[in-house]
Amino acid sequence: MLYLGIDVGSVSTDLVLLDNDLQVVEKLYLRTRGNPIRAVQEGLRTLKERYRDEDVAACGTTGSGRQIASVLVGADAVKNEITAHAVAALELDRDVRTIIEIGGQDSKIILLRNGVVSDFAMNTVCAAGTGSFLDRQAERMGIPIEEFGDYALKAGMPVRIAGRCAVFAESDMIHKQQMGYNPADIIMGLCEALVRNYLNNVGKGKDIRPKVFFQGGVAANKGMKLAFERALGFEVIVPEHHKMMGAIGAAILAKDAVSRTGSTRFRGFALAEHRFESRGFECEGCANRCEVARIHENGREIGCFGDRCGKWSSRIASYPAKAGNM
Repeated sequence: MLYLGIDVGSVSTDLVLLDNDLQVVEKLYLRTRGNPIRAVQEGLRTLKERYRDEDVAACGTTGSGRQIASVLVGADAVKNEITAHAVAALELDRDVRTIIEIGGQDSKIILLRNGVVSDFAMNTVCAAGTGSFLDRQAERMGIPIEEFGDYALKAGMPVRIAGRCAVFAESDMIHKQQMGYNPADIIMGLCEALVRNYLNNVGKGKDIRPKVFFQGGVAANKGMKLAFERALGFEVIVPEHHKMMGAIGAAILAKDAVSRTGSTRFRGFALAEHRFESRGFECEGCANRCEVARIHENGREIGCFGDRCGKWSSRIASYPAKAGNM
């Protein structure tokens, strides 16, 4: 049997299928492009070509778009990114003590002690060091993002870049380029600046201990990995499926949930062909005047999102659970 995990983020939407041994048998990395519903449907459409509904014994969602994804697919577990990343890391290695996670638009640090999350912090204010920022710098320098880390490893003497702010970092990079510095030295200098920014902001005051897992899309950048190791003074491990750890954690959590309930709420791959529409309105029920998004599936309202009190978000369409394939 297979367990489906979906991580809906601002930049990417990741889907994984795990087998009974919690090994990855399928993974999809898709661009969200501001439309999480379409991204989830695209992923289901791809999986539909190779798998049957009855192959999926459980489904879980995580990420910033986890709530809307859960209503769409019928999730058995809906958990935040902190929990999902921690569960996935601990499944790989029970000795993990620190998780550094840097995604497309934000970054976070998770501290684990005795197999549970003891502390965490997130940075959603500054884009410096995130995947989207590095993508932009690679594009501006005319270097494929896949080769950005390799360039950094060629550095002889990294230049010092101001990394406390994305705007200042970019300006400083341009200045160094105009002065004629080697591109490899500039890129490694940028990696070191972004690591300083991370440790001084997200990791400030945190007791960072090995083993350290580096997760998220930015973990593919070898320069960032090396810069973290130099700053911390010990090895930083990049898991094989570092991009998918959130989705893997969601799938594991869903498997655990169905083991207790005995049935799955997964609605099937045919959802890929359904018509979904989002219609917004302003609630006038109180002074908050919340902006609420109402989701319709083939003309039927299935859920609302965006309110603070739960007046609208509690109106979620119910679907019968199916017997678990365990």
